Amino acid sequence: MNTQFKKGVLELCVLALLSRKEYYGYEIVSLISETIEISEGTMYPLLKRLKDDGLVSTRLVESSQGPSRKYYSLTASGQEYTKIKIDEWFDFTDHVDELLKGDTL
Repeated sequence: MNTQFKKGVLELCVLALLSRKEYYGYEIVSLISETIEISEGTMYPLLKRLKDDGLVSTRLVESSQGPSRKYYSLTASGQEYTKIKIDEWFDFTDHVDELLKGDTL
């Protein structure tokens, strides 16, 4: 997949996942990697930025299978932001689909 396409949708994919439930970082990478090729090196700076922007919060959970895991969840402002961005995405892709299919010509 085109790198520019990925950059444009990766944040939205993370927010959409977190709108359903909390995940730890590696889970997010694994779930998104099922459909979009990404690396952990791409994900963690994005998660940090979302946290710095107040859209996600974190909590550490002890693990019996290794080090503690940092779980990410949406804040109230993150939930509102995600809803707006998902609505914008569908509006945008509807218009792009129209252009690609020639429905507007």
